[in-house]
Amino acid sequence: MQSKAPFPEFFDLIVVGAGHAGCEAAMASSRLGLATLLLTINVDRIGHLSCNPAIGGLAKGHMVKEIDALGGMMGLWADAAGIQFRILNTRKGPAVRSSRAQIDRAEYMRVVQQSIFAQDKLWVFQDTADEVLTDNGRACGVRTQLGEVIRSRAVLLTTGTFLKGLIHVGLDHFSGGRLGDPASSSLSDNLRSLGLELGRLKTGTTPRLLKSSIDFDKMEVQPGDDPPKPFSFRNTSVPMPQVPCYLTYTNPEAHEAIRSGFDRSPMFTGVIEGTGARYCPSIEDKVARFPEKDRHQIFVEPEGLDHPEMYPSGIPTSLPFDVQKKMVAAIVGLENAQIVRPGYAIEYDFAHPTQLRPTLETKVLPGLYLAGQINGTSGYEEAAAQGLWAALNVVCAHQGREPFLLLRDQAYMAVLVDDLVTKGTLEPYRMFTSRAEHRLLLREGNADERLTPVGRDLGLVDDDQWRLFSVKQERMQAVLAAMQAIRIRPDAANREIMESIGAVVPGKAVELAALLRQPQVSIQSLAVFYPALAGMDDDVLAEAETQIRYEGYLKKQEDLVAKSRLLEDVLLPAETDYASVSGLTREVVEKLTSVQPLTLGQASRISGVTPAAISCLEIDLKKRGLL
Repeated sequence: MQSKAPFPEFFDLIVVGAGHAGCEAAMASSRLGLATLLLTINVDRIGHLSCNPAIGGLAKGHMVKEIDALGGMMGLWADAAGIQFRILNTRKGPAVRSSRAQIDRAEYMRVVQQSIFAQDKLWVFQDTADEVLTDNGRACGVRTQLGEVIRSRAVLLTTGTFLKGLIHVGLDHFSGGRLGDPASSSLSDNLRSLGLELGRLKTGTTPRLLKSSIDFDKMEVQPGDDPPKPFSFRNTSVPMPQVPCYLTYTNPEAHEAIRSGFDRSPMFTGVIEGTGARYCPSIEDKVARFPEKDRHQIFVEPEGLDHPEMYPSGIPTSLPFDVQKKMVAAIVGLENAQIVRPGYAIEYDFAHPTQLRPTLETKVLPGLYLAGQINGTSGYEEAAAQGLWAALNVVCAHQGREPFLLLRDQAYMAVLVDDLVTKGTLEPYRMFTSRAEHRLLLREGNADERLTPVGRDLGLVDDDQWRLFSVKQERMQAVLAAMQAIRIRPDAANREIMESIGAVVPGKAVELAALLRQPQVSIQSLAVFYPALAGMDDDVLAEAETQIRYEGYLKKQEDLVAKSRLLEDVLLPAETDYASVSGLTREVVEKLTSVQPLTLGQASRISGVTPAAISCLEIDLKKRGLL
């Protein structure tokens, strides 16, 4: 085994925090040749799934696929530790179908740590970052709790919920980054001193239950897909045994127990100041907001193959512990369930993301980047996408390349970053397919077609991944060409075959593509006319079928993209004095000055910037000879 080089005196990048953003960032930057330090409060928790041990879900699965297509790690790690895989929204169109996997918590940390510690040019150190150091107006390293001064060209903060984290269980509260880990108490004050404006957010988690105390026979079994479909385009199978999840529900008795604790709820008594997640509310919030509903779903999910705990997804809470026990005992199947760890809420500091450039570099301090929950997002996948995005921009800056900036029609992660830096957020931001105006173009199945060439150009996609991608694309193009070239005549023999596969028999000869556009005809059933289909991989067939079946809709989306890119191509000079632009209101001037949009397209998405304001900007650019 080759030994790693000695601990450097100077790093190209220091990544603070070893959650999903930090691990993805550290792997990308080191793989691309940057000497990288991963600085973490607890080495044992590298890659820890702080909340539900699951990856993916609606729109989130799209981002995992995009990370993988670029050459990132999350999809590979999830495949290695996944114990139940499911495709969600299978009854809906391909644009909104998303992958999700239940993960073995311990195995995921093992495979992540194995990658981190084996990676060349990546070093790990356990300590707390107390201060970002500066030199000549740039970030130049960190000072740690132990007093260590570590120098670097750039610093990436991926601190999750650790900045002045405060844990709440009922009216009791105490400092912590998550249950069992200390908070970071000094860094927030340092960031404020550097000129960053911080806010306060809140998230929560469920009580964890002892598996052996649950009566699963009273619950509905929720099996995964068979066979399981991996996240990574580089995998064809997954190694872990697959297990079911279980479904139960809250009920009026449980709701009554929850209401009995409202007077001691930190959320309802004003103890919690941070804004919670709109789309992942606590169970007490759901009961208070929807009194007409007499039950809410609870998916009881394993924390691992051999893990003694189960995760009851759907009942995150910060109610007093005695109320949590009453609530759980009222739920079918959980009557005798033992709570191993209480549910809790956690408040933490975040930086308003409009203070970031589209590269995720802070505007006030060049060389300082932020990624993950520190930017106001929620979710592992949003964090990992930002970690990769920021790391790639650090690499591009280091190499003197143009920044890594995807457009909203290229990736969900681009929608995520653009929303954050352009619109900001006052509550934990969660990705949904509805946030993407061009979501038909941003399918899971074509994430590699959209992004693998980009990852290859950056150097993150290796030869093996590129070979797999190239073979897939060649096969898909062959299928698409054949489906247009092969024409079928409605003679007696073919008529019988068409009727057997459920096709409406046409009145004249048609291409196979025309038959496939009939909703009841699948591409696999056309193998009788085109035998090569029988030997094609499912992912090739699925993507070819989508492109043929939705050809008209895809063309309309592409036409809209072409029009919108006219604005995206118009650059706004960084030195623009918006107060001098004729016709702009004071509100618009303030917002444009604050966000500093790179293009007219980005300016048009800022809340309050009207089409009339965009016209004023266009006129000003023409006067200055810039348009």
